[in-house]
Amino acid sequence: MVSKINSCVLAGLSGHTATVETDLGRGLPRFDVVGLPDASVKESRDRVYAAIKNCGFVYPVSRITVNLAPGELKKEGPIYDLPILVGILAASKQLPEVPATAAMIGELSLEGKLRAANGVLCMAMHLKSAGIEEFFVPEENAAEAAMVKGLTVYPVRDIQQLAAHLKGETLITPAAHTEYKPEVPDSLDFVDVIGQETAKRALIIAAAGGHHALLIGTPGSGKSMLAKRLPSILPDLSEQEALEVTGVYSVAGMLPKGQAMIKSRPVRAPHHSISVNGLAGGGTHPRPGEISLAHNGVLFLDELPEFHRDALETLRQPLEDGEVTISRVSATCTYPSRFMMICAMNPCRCGYYGHPTKSCTCSEHQLREYRKRISGPLLDRIDIHVTVAPLPYEELEKRPKGETSAVIREKINRARKIQAQRYKDHGITTNAQLTPTLMEKFCTPDQKGQALLKAAYERLGLSARGYDKLLKLARTIADLEGSAEIQAQHIAEAVQYRILDREEIM
Repeated sequence: MVSKINSCVLAGLSGHTATVETDLGRGLPRFDVVGLPDASVKESRDRVYAAIKNCGFVYPVSRITVNLAPGELKKEGPIYDLPILVGILAASKQLPEVPATAAMIGELSLEGKLRAANGVLCMAMHLKSAGIEEFFVPEENAAEAAMVKGLTVYPVRDIQQLAAHLKGETLITPAAHTEYKPEVPDSLDFVDVIGQETAKRALIIAAAGGHHALLIGTPGSGKSMLAKRLPSILPDLSEQEALEVTGVYSVAGMLPKGQAMIKSRPVRAPHHSISVNGLAGGGTHPRPGEISLAHNGVLFLDELPEFHRDALETLRQPLEDGEVTISRVSATCTYPSRFMMICAMNPCRCGYYGHPTKSCTCSEHQLREYRKRISGPLLDRIDIHVTVAPLPYEELEKRPKGETSAVIREKINRARKIQAQRYKDHGITTNAQLTPTLMEKFCTPDQKGQALLKAAYERLGLSARGYDKLLKLARTIADLEGSAEIQAQHIAEAVQYRILDREEIM
């Protein structure tokens, strides 16, 4: 008799329905697993054997063949333990057949308990779209899978509990679906930042439109202080964005224990010694890198010139496309990577070039070599570059208070709602994602603004990409003011945030 049980295969974040077929045939006792399994799948034979014996079932003395279909997809990990065990018990008539509308995954311990798996949310989303109605998962993964509406998720503690459910003796209570509600991260407040109004305004615009920003300033001027407070003003994470972020963290095995969903925008701050694979993702079995873990959130790169050049250059394509493709001999995976990149750097190696009181000790050659560490194409992809100047004594003494993060966040949420409404039929959510076609429709300045834009383009020698960045910034500034039209003052302010084009630094 052949038993068939649905399961799932993950390639990156994409799910594929898999069928675990189990046959008990005549011949000498043996246990074969076919269908392109990796070593961890083949090891399931020993785990399944021990679990069947230790849970009080009879291990069939026959030739057992397990086929993981489709055969062209590589099967990885111990998640097929549960469907293999249930398939053996169903084929030997110790358990009833599992309905064709059900699927299951789970790693077994030797005593028949289930351990948590990675990527369950992505599997649940795929199985729901494939017509699966019931999903049996380890107890620890139930809340995560239950975030998918319309899918009945059964939390399985051990084999005895599942067997009682399948026999109709004691039914498992399905995991409850909880309504999504975004959370405000517990972060430092912008009200603590003294002065630096230009840099604060630049970060507000960056958060409102999803723009990349570079802060340039001497040591102690407040670059890191500003960046650490950025999470407190980031806009609310929508439910769709939260599902995407949670999917990445689930596949990476980094979903916090006891947390079904990530409800605030992720902020990643890798050290400058990070490798190419650590930043972009990779490995023998491709895993998401920092740029994917920052999806729908912020990637903060402190001391930008200290990062390895090859690691920084891998950012160029993801910054444009919003995704990264990792190709290996064993697999090719595409992970989402639409993030806000916030960078900080000193103006030179010693850090004091342009300081009002301290002298720079760098030679012209050292200045040029330091600046060459960041390529022109990468800088051209950064929308905002501003100087964070040292504070004068008077400002430190008076300690003027600015707006709180809560007030700023409200303004940014309003601007994001305007963008979401404007682009609801165009597949994007922020101004930073505007395509050239959409820019023609939504980013046309008024007559004075057009004249100012032309003058800025000719005087600054902007590239076509720099021109587009300027317009997108102006669109976000207009949205923050609630203006439907891009006006001259919006263009003028946007130009102030392109200091590298004005060659004031570098």
